[in-house]
Amino acid sequence: MTRETIENNFKTACSQLLMEQNSKGFWTGQLSSSALSTAVAIAALKINGNPNDEQKIISGYNWLCNNINSDGGFGDTPKSQSNVSTSLLSYAAIFYCQTNVEAKNSTLSKIEGYLSQKNISLQAENITSSILNFYGKDYTFSVPILSMLTVCGVLPYSVCNQIPQLPFELSLLPASWYRFFNMQVVSYAIPALIGVGIYIHAKRKKGFSIYRPVRNSSIMPAIKKLSRLMPESGGFLEAIPLTGFVSMCLIASDNGNNQVVKKGITFLKNQQRNDGSWPIDTDLSTWVTTLGIKALGHQLTEVLNPDKIQTVKKHLLSIQYKEKHPFNGAKPGGWGWTNFSGSVPDADDTPGAILALLQMYEGTPEETEAIVNGCRWLAGVQNSDGGFPAFCKGWGRLPFDSSCADLTGHAIVALLTAVEKLGKNISFETHRVFYRCALKATNYLQKLQADDGSWSPLWFGNQLAREQKNPVYGTSKVVVYLDDCLHNKCVHGRIKDQLMAMITSGMQYLVSQQNEDGSWGGHKDIPGTIEETSLAICALTLYNREACIKGFEWLDSRTQNYPLPSSPIGLYFAALWYDEKMYPLVFYVEALRRFLQSDLKI
Repeated sequence: MTRETIENNFKTACSQLLMEQNSKGFWTGQLSSSALSTAVAIAALKINGNPNDEQKIISGYNWLCNNINSDGGFGDTPKSQSNVSTSLLSYAAIFYCQTNVEAKNSTLSKIEGYLSQKNISLQAENITSSILNFYGKDYTFSVPILSMLTVCGVLPYSVCNQIPQLPFELSLLPASWYRFFNMQVVSYAIPALIGVGIYIHAKRKKGFSIYRPVRNSSIMPAIKKLSRLMPESGGFLEAIPLTGFVSMCLIASDNGNNQVVKKGITFLKNQQRNDGSWPIDTDLSTWVTTLGIKALGHQLTEVLNPDKIQTVKKHLLSIQYKEKHPFNGAKPGGWGWTNFSGSVPDADDTPGAILALLQMYEGTPEETEAIVNGCRWLAGVQNSDGGFPAFCKGWGRLPFDSSCADLTGHAIVALLTAVEKLGKNISFETHRVFYRCALKATNYLQKLQADDGSWSPLWFGNQLAREQKNPVYGTSKVVVYLDDCLHNKCVHGRIKDQLMAMITSGMQYLVSQQNEDGSWGGHKDIPGTIEETSLAICALTLYNREACIKGFEWLDSRTQNYPLPSSPIGLYFAALWYDEKMYPLVFYVEALRRFLQSDLKI
């Protein structure tokens, strides 16, 4: 493969990237359709009982039936392997929503066949224990799934006695107190804690309980809190599953006559696609936009004209949170994953936005203030172990609320790049705070790196890999973040030595994981994807010419036609797979750009 070929591929990929920009100058992307979201949405519309929604329910039902896997089960996306949880929810929705008995029984029998292969029968005790065991101590998904099975009539209401009671009454306490209680749902699932918790409470056998009077008196205040948490769009976190679970559970508990349900149902109806399906979320526009800007890197001004750069810059500046967030009380300064109102600031989109703005930085006071405030927001959520969680500092012990490698690496490069580029535009004290924050995070990453040199990411996985983890993705991302830090003049001494040691070990791991055909998957001998192969090349461009060329040769035959095929490597909430149309494109563009920028000679 010649340098000229790679240059031509880069130009072609950049042209495709430009074509994906929306009319407002940023990128929206497209999340894959989701069987889980579709099942939850049609069940919520069905129990709401509006005759005008019948066609939407039928359309969603038909999409489900047309996307059943050959083994009789359902995966989270049409490209996903079947799993028990999504298959059970799809079973419940089909059982509940289809009036054609013959067609319903035919589809249900296929799902029953899949479930029997997994040693799952439709006996209440079997399903309950299986779901609870699968998700462990994290009730974010397991309890809503079991609740929907009873709402749809697959399981009797008596099963609610076996479903763990979510302590919805604790949501009335100050948010700063949550971390002191064993809530057993992740911080961003408070709406599910309330809505599903109220449903379980309502359907349990009355019996004597010292908590029942407290919970009875907490129902209306909790629903009022839900109303305060609900964004203008009506979608909690813009998430179809979360909003659907809350809506159906409130209706099923005879608490459906309120704005939470009305706005939630409207949100669900608005999110249905023309083919009848629903995605997991409205979109990841901020995330894919910042990925696109960072992918272009130093070639940004060659690919985007000045007007387009100014447009995307203004967009990012306009969607930074300027006030305390009503959903989780997050301080001002962060960015969420989309420009829609249900988004919440997080520690992956915030460093992404900071780095994108720094790539377009012209030194204006508005830019400087936004970047500094973003860095301060990051410093404010850093955990005591030095790592960065997704949303809330020290909120809980569940994995999706704990410190993690890829977010921490992202925060380090954002903080150090800001210190470097802002220079005298920030005070010495601000410089010192950000640098110390990065140093503490570096120590955390060093301790977290596995003996083989790898890191596992939080929001990404591989369905074919061991424990469905994706150390190739995690290691590639962290190595790129840390390598970018080395180009900052403020990095020297001990921290530079730490970074070099981690990078070297991480790259050795990536080289060892390359498949014989030149690709990378979640780890060695897992079929490669455009996303994982491109990211591994990004991490190796300055250090291993042979591995990169071999990877590009594999990519070349798979990137001839656009749009590029995407793979379900993303994880949403606790364990819900998705793929995103923009991922293979932006990662491929970045791989090409970094390779051409490197000193490697072909």
